[in-house]
Amino acid sequence: MPKRKQAETNDFPKATVLEVAWEVCNQVGGIYTVIRSKVPAMMEHKNGPYCLIGPYLSKNILAEIEPLENLSDAFGLAVQHLREQGIEAYYAEWLVTGRPKVILLNPDSLTADQVREIRYTWWKDFGIGMPENNELINRVVAFSYLTALFIETFIQFAEKGDPIIAHFHEWMAGLPILNIKKKKLPVRTIFTTHATQLGRHLAINSPQFYAHLPFFKWETEAKKFGIETEARIEFNCANHADVLTTVSDVTARECKHLLKRVPEVVLPNGLNIERFVALHEFQNLHAQYKEEIHQFVMGHFFQSYSFDLDKTIYFFTSGRYEYKNKGFDLTLQALRLLNERLKKDQVDVTVVMFFVTKRDYYSIKPEVLQSRGVMEEVRQTCDAIQKQVGRRLFYASTTSLDNRLPNLNDFVDEYWKLRYRRTIQSWKSNKPPLVYTHKLVDEEGDEILQYVHQHNLLNHQSDKVKIVYHPDFINTSNPLFGIEYSQFVRGCHLGIFPSYYEPWGYTPLECMASGVPAVTSDLSGFGDYILRHSTDPSQYGLYVIERGKRTFEWSANQLADALYTFLKQTRRERIMQRNNVENHSAEFDWQNLIKHYKEAYVRVMGEKG
Repeated sequence: MPKRKQAETNDFPKATVLEVAWEVCNQVGGIYTVIRSKVPAMMEHKNGPYCLIGPYLSKNILAEIEPLENLSDAFGLAVQHLREQGIEAYYAEWLVTGRPKVILLNPDSLTADQVREIRYTWWKDFGIGMPENNELINRVVAFSYLTALFIETFIQFAEKGDPIIAHFHEWMAGLPILNIKKKKLPVRTIFTTHATQLGRHLAINSPQFYAHLPFFKWETEAKKFGIETEARIEFNCANHADVLTTVSDVTARECKHLLKRVPEVVLPNGLNIERFVALHEFQNLHAQYKEEIHQFVMGHFFQSYSFDLDKTIYFFTSGRYEYKNKGFDLTLQALRLLNERLKKDQVDVTVVMFFVTKRDYYSIKPEVLQSRGVMEEVRQTCDAIQKQVGRRLFYASTTSLDNRLPNLNDFVDEYWKLRYRRTIQSWKSNKPPLVYTHKLVDEEGDEILQYVHQHNLLNHQSDKVKIVYHPDFINTSNPLFGIEYSQFVRGCHLGIFPSYYEPWGYTPLECMASGVPAVTSDLSGFGDYILRHSTDPSQYGLYVIERGKRTFEWSANQLADALYTFLKQTRRERIMQRNNVENHSAEFDWQNLIKHYKEAYVRVMGEKG
């Protein structure tokens, strides 16, 4: 892959930077990836002390940090001061590349009466009403209070006159901005919204979300969806911060109408591409992990019927279960159109499409586990026969007085022949392979299952497109795959993410970094960024589906056409495309995108860039 651009030294303004997020050392969603992957670039470019602040929510967090014993710097002295007040606070290094310093504050350090009093203060001072029995909001309130207290304490121990920038991510971390403004503390504040609270709900429930965006009344809509507190916190944070930022131009338009403020700076998300680099090995890794997926596919499908794995292409989509927002509905529609077209044109290829998401389930379907288990027994029987035949054939060939090829059947014991027949017979089934792998809690209400049953996408032998709905995330402890999610991605041929609502979209970017072509949409922040910076992204394996000004049917047909074109590629063309997409991933290395954070920090300091 191309070398990363050489970083400038000390290109940030000279200041202490405090970066605050609910997902510091706490993996909940995409913001954790943003924060964690950005750390190496931040550590390289910082021009002063840098520390991350997050909530201490679980003992599992201790596996991610190494506590610091020396509390002599300003951060440590502030932590010690909080501890003396009975607050559980940790000062540590985060065990990620760059090893940044982190402050973790336990919101449960506060009593229920203290939290009640803090809620009253937020209502009295800023008009933010908060429900009493909402556990998440109570923890957010407590964490915000402790963060504000830490910042006030830190100011006392920091070098006098040294500028301080406090950068807050999302509504769960942003409330201290209000405290800083009220007390006129010498701290410059930045607020980043990664996705507006109201936007996500409106996109799911409003058929014409983007067309109606200028006309929504945020207070009315927030009450309708029961998120008035979250939306009001977000609105106040956005409008009290010195600088408002967001992750894409798509979300900036959202901020303009729902938060009534245009972000001053856009901070596109990147990755630490070095974590994905496999150099010349990434093609070998694709072959290696594709073989692991082959094993799953054989166990899942071959008890009913078989197909040529050398002519099988693996598609996948993944992420939070938001049927419309994540584009699952559009993907299914395009797959149905693709299936009909492949059958009509008699294309000699099989597509297996994986939907990998998270849903409530009781267990893995017994039929799925049994099929895989019996297939493993077939494999063990074949291995035993192979070993026996090989040993006996070698002995016969070295002792034979003529050159005639012996009858290999004579080398296999009747026991193994009988066991082989019985195992195969017990495995084979006349039923079509299941579409879904787990027994869901709400199967009747699941929109993916509703669609495949309504349109008969049920893995019939005649279907060219097969569907595997896996309602759990993939990791090495998963008995069906036994590999990490990142390895599963490398084994696939194409990731499909034509989102309707996606402020950024890490999944296609992670595909790029793994050398896997991907589909995105012009309504995702990532897709919009691609279109703004490339004339023909399909040349290097990125397909951007038009959804902003198109009908659902038009976009589904465009996606089906893109998938059909992808399938018509030769093996050599697919290899070249994987090379191209991996090469272009360097453009999204944080070393190249950190300049946008510099812009935000320069702006908040009132300096000229």
